[in-house]
Amino acid sequence: MKSLYFNEDHDIFRQSVRQFVQTEVAPHIEKWETEERIPKEIWKKMGDLGFLGINMPEEYGGTNNDFFYSVVLLDEITRSGCAGLAAAHGVHQYMSTAHILKAGSTDLKKKYITGATDGSLLGALAISEPGAGSDVASIRATAVKQGDHYVINGQKTFITNGLYGDFVTVACKTNPDAGAAGISLIVVDQGTPGFTTRKLKKIGWRSSDTGELFFDNVKVPVSNLVGQENQGFYYIMESFQLERLVAGVSAIYGAEYGLDLTLKYIGEREVFGRPVNKFQTIRHRLVDLATEIEAAKQLTLYAAWLYDNHQFAVKECSMVKLLTTEISKNAADICLQCFGGYGYMEEYPIARLYRDARVGTIVGGTSEIMREILSKIIIDDIQFNPVYNSPKPEKPQSGTIVKEKSFSNQNQNSTTMSAKPEKASEIIKSLPERFKADKAEGFDAVFHFEVSGDNGGQFTVNVKDKACTVDEGFVGEPTCKVTTKDSDYEDVELGRTNPQMAVMMGKIKINNIGAMMRFAGLFERLA
Repeated sequence: MKSLYFNEDHDIFRQSVRQFVQTEVAPHIEKWETEERIPKEIWKKMGDLGFLGINMPEEYGGTNNDFFYSVVLLDEITRSGCAGLAAAHGVHQYMSTAHILKAGSTDLKKKYITGATDGSLLGALAISEPGAGSDVASIRATAVKQGDHYVINGQKTFITNGLYGDFVTVACKTNPDAGAAGISLIVVDQGTPGFTTRKLKKIGWRSSDTGELFFDNVKVPVSNLVGQENQGFYYIMESFQLERLVAGVSAIYGAEYGLDLTLKYIGEREVFGRPVNKFQTIRHRLVDLATEIEAAKQLTLYAAWLYDNHQFAVKECSMVKLLTTEISKNAADICLQCFGGYGYMEEYPIARLYRDARVGTIVGGTSEIMREILSKIIIDDIQFNPVYNSPKPEKPQSGTIVKEKSFSNQNQNSTTMSAKPEKASEIIKSLPERFKADKAEGFDAVFHFEVSGDNGGQFTVNVKDKACTVDEGFVGEPTCKVTTKDSDYEDVELGRTNPQMAVMMGKIKINNIGAMMRFAGLFERLA
């Protein structure tokens, strides 16, 4: 049947991947599962065949093909029945180098993207910590600049490719006092003095290595910083869309693979003198499952199309991650049930699929986190904008509301105030005095603050050309709108309430989280 998304070139590529899986993967899965390790040579073979550079620029050894080549690759690797390989590959190709590709220096790209593409280097991404999983802003690993080096201290956990990978893109606090606005991404080579690892034992995904990483005064050149210092949180938030889309593709094709195994088995297995697939209860249950899988697959392919067309599809990618992983988890349970006692035996692939599917609703953002993100979009009407290639807002149109008074940062380097402001209106008017112009390179935006209460008001904060001004009233088209009560705003600014909790609880409503996150890092804190 003709597809809206795939063409003959994709079909030819599929045959190439399928042949590779049949000859180089399938015969070795049991060994990899037992040894809990994928041999390094498999990555070199994949690199030689061009499988690791399909989304990379030609100048770094890639082929820069459309995203549906990635869908084909992820599909065929998943259908190998080795979810550990699918996980390791997904992290290597779509996560470890994602930030380096978009924000890294030319030297970083030449070294790490070229190496990742030809398979000579295996990459990992280290964000999660023992006390900070989905709550990225709460990471505690630090990177302190000392001369031409960063000194990294801290711990990471649940890191795929963390033991046997050659490099790790690490999220660190370079400004511990700035919360989310103080996180940076730094590349660390395996074997760097002070960088050690510990293997973690898992229920599933046994072929892939998952490690706990320890950094004890690890010295890394400043040149290993990815993009701008203190912009790591925003980079991570944007790249989550690709991570969740990749997870969704693997999850839904994994569910389809499990269904295929089950349909074959119930057609061969006889009970009470007839094939299992003749029993109505089983037939109808599997038909329902097949319908759910097909519907979720079409949503996934649509989200892939949006991504391929450079749409920042936070809603669709989050829906895909939520829906496909939940279906995959349920599908594994239904399919194993159809195998009866044999489904519980390790010699049957369905047993491994059952173990492997369970983690899908946890990694890359739990189902609960996906639901909250979607709630923000669908119910609270919050807009998420891209960070790497965010279009600059239109210039403010004067006269929307007549300015009553303007407060400008006459001295951009001054952070001294005659008295600490405590009222919401005073706090907003003090922004130019607390503005850190050196952190505002390339950032132009307009913010409308609507603060209710006796100590509130309407204000326009304009950040442009490394300068900050505050006007009473609304001026121009806003990049971001902030709506809150004076007491709630004061609690956040004065350190009495966690800002993330205030947003999550609806005490502060922001329609452009990405812009506000960048904005928050431009000012000296009051508390």
